[in-house]
Amino acid sequence: MTDVESPAYVPGHGLLKGRTAVVTAAAGAGIGGATARRFLEEGARVLISDAHARRLEEYEALLAGQFGRESVTAVPCDVTDEEQVRVLFETAAAEHGRLDVVVNNAGLGGTAELADMTDEQWSRVLDVTLNGTFRCTRAALRLMRESGGGVIVNNASVVGWRAQAGQAHYAAAKAGVMALTRCAALEAAAYGVRVNAVSPSLAMHPHLVKVTSAELLAELTGREAFGRYAEPWEVANVIVFLASGYSSYMTGEVVAVSSQHA
Repeated sequence: MTDVESPAYVPGHGLLKGRTAVVTAAAGAGIGGATARRFLEEGARVLISDAHARRLEEYEALLAGQFGRESVTAVPCDVTDEEQVRVLFETAAAEHGRLDVVVNNAGLGGTAELADMTDEQWSRVLDVTLNGTFRCTRAALRLMRESGGGVIVNNASVVGWRAQAGQAHYAAAKAGVMALTRCAALEAAAYGVRVNAVSPSLAMHPHLVKVTSAELLAELTGREAFGRYAEPWEVANVIVFLASGYSSYMTGEVVAVSSQHA
């Protein structure tokens, strides 16, 4: 195993110029916030969403100051609430006339041994991570079916492929996201919509540090071929690729952003 430093940040190349995108769980930290920023750097207009209204408002102000008020809009949304999901997508359509890209990033983790896991712990993780992705994918497909095309990128996880103790609910949810991606892709192809997913391993951000032990972070980092965690923007770069015309013949794929498959 090598120990490689993070690479230099890659500048935008206008890959999403003129497109309108929705990114869920995008209130600054982590993959969602990094994806929103990368989309703006690539020329997209972005509607960011998150269940944390205060952090969302703060991140909207930050991005608007850097990219212009006309480029970014924030709509609070809890993906477990169908009415809030409906409002989110109706707002995107009303403000921009069409919807080109959706990134379903919202997810919820947690650690619990299966024998001690409560129904509430199981259901909460699946409702946010799998059911939330379903609700947003359904809403996006209804709009994209009418407009004649689009791209959906879901955020899965390597845990959807490999076992990890204490993660039965999260692993089941992420494996479900992978299956949902493949099935949705087959249905959506008829009306010009592509559906793919990324499967990250460990993308470091402040909130992850708060909820994960140093021992586990060190173990997961040590499993990676580069001997380091991913920067959230490195995962976002792959999402940009899947959202762009460079992946025009890809659909129903789950792309690992990690060296770990099993």
